[in-house]
Amino acid sequence: MSKKPFGITFFVVSALIAVFGAIIGMQLITTLGISPNTSIIGVLLAMIISRIPMQMFLKFRNIHNQNLIQTTVSAATFGAANSLLIPIGIPWALGMPELVVPMLIGAAMAMALDVFVLYRVFDSKLFGAHETWPAGVASAETIRAGDEGGNKAKLLGFGILGGAVGAHFGIPMSAFGVAFIGNIWALSMFGLGLLSRGYSGQLFNINLNAMYVPHGMMIGAGLVALAQFIFLLVARRAGSKDIVPKDRAVHGGAAASVFEPPVPAVTRSDRDVRRAFSVGGLLFVLGAVLVAIMGGLFAELSFGYLLLFVVFAAFASFMHQIIVGIAAMHSGWFPAFAVTLIVLVLGMLMGFPPIALALLCGYTAATGPAFADMGFDFKTGALLRAGMPVAEELYGRRLQLKSSVIGLGVAVIVVAFAHQSFFAQGLIPPVDRVFAATIKAGLDSSAGLQLALWAIPGALIQFIGGPKRQLGIMLASGLIILNPMAGWAVAAGVIIRFLVIKIKGPAAEDTMVTMAAGFIAGDALYSFFSSLWKAK
Repeated sequence: MSKKPFGITFFVVSALIAVFGAIIGMQLITTLGISPNTSIIGVLLAMIISRIPMQMFLKFRNIHNQNLIQTTVSAATFGAANSLLIPIGIPWALGMPELVVPMLIGAAMAMALDVFVLYRVFDSKLFGAHETWPAGVASAETIRAGDEGGNKAKLLGFGILGGAVGAHFGIPMSAFGVAFIGNIWALSMFGLGLLSRGYSGQLFNINLNAMYVPHGMMIGAGLVALAQFIFLLVARRAGSKDIVPKDRAVHGGAAASVFEPPVPAVTRSDRDVRRAFSVGGLLFVLGAVLVAIMGGLFAELSFGYLLLFVVFAAFASFMHQIIVGIAAMHSGWFPAFAVTLIVLVLGMLMGFPPIALALLCGYTAATGPAFADMGFDFKTGALLRAGMPVAEELYGRRLQLKSSVIGLGVAVIVVAFAHQSFFAQGLIPPVDRVFAATIKAGLDSSAGLQLALWAIPGALIQFIGGPKRQLGIMLASGLIILNPMAGWAVAAGVIIRFLVIKIKGPAAEDTMVTMAAGFIAGDALYSFFSSLWKAK
């Protein structure tokens, strides 16, 4: 691995690609309400640049440099669209343009905290590099296939073709591919949630969303997940010393067991995790205080309500980060919009006025997407660096952090200069109109009781499944998403995976991982280019 990758050429190319990613992300989130995975696009761009017959571009043929470019462009896309434009669009949709700049500053802080915390906890026992992180696997396999060629490239090519064709006919091929590489228990609950939400109305004439079933179950599961995290950290602290090995090879292969893959040694200790969450939690509080000051809440709220706002905004942002991270790690889907809506509903039940709700909703929405996206990128890097000493893995991860900072920094600049042009044309993320309409409409009196009742089964399922399987979080994530086809895709993938392992044995897992990466990449490529076409 190169010790000095960040020359002037590399920096300029990274920044230019980041501008491209940020603009594309803003365009798609405002016109279609989505921000497709651009990691694969970043990989392809890096491969194309590496083929330019000039000396300055030869360094891009290095797979680790391609990983850095991919990290930059995906950070810029998700950062600009999900972490920045959505939060600042909420006050604009509510007719409060004076809050846009304070919200942009607060959202940028929350996004930076996402990056800080994930960097400190990735490859720990809570957010392991051995976990699925599906988009990261797809990017890594694409980079490897481009570098190695041969059978791997053919398998990946067939997978990409299958993913694109399936996506064309409306099949969620990314969900199908995830089922080949994720934890089967977690994915089974995710699929069950998707199917239950999709067919509850047709089969039982029940509207789960109107009854706040997904929201309540996510609240219960999320609170238990937080308690499990705290218990694990405290229990390990009271137990044996936690020492990170200095000479182990980084885990990068497929899971050895379909149901319970072994957990390898990690590069982040429990002490690292405790410190990251402690510092991150404190900074979330400071960020909430800053948002309250800039948003003028000191003049709007009593001291008691102001204190409640700061504490709840910090706690909600922290929980949002964890829930989105868990869902992304296991399934590749992160229900950021839905979890933000849950936070909004809770804020309304607490009696916050519209100005406070706008700031609360925006500050919370800014956390999670960058956390999940960076987890995908770190997974890609970990797979490409598999077999290297720990020192090389940590060094490569630091380089990825720098690449991510370039992408996010460019995203802040692009959004700061371009948001006015978008908003003036009425181009606001559709989800912001949902948040604004919810705030204006208010809640019915039964909402709090429904949330409390459905939080109980969510908490029980999460408790029974334990922190390793995250059954409650994954079931609630599936219930939140209205996409029954994705449920069938997950179910089909899980069944096929089980049968292949039974017939062919564990040796078939490498082939399945490559094919799954192709399905995910093909789906991402088709979604990206079809979205560009629709946005014309």
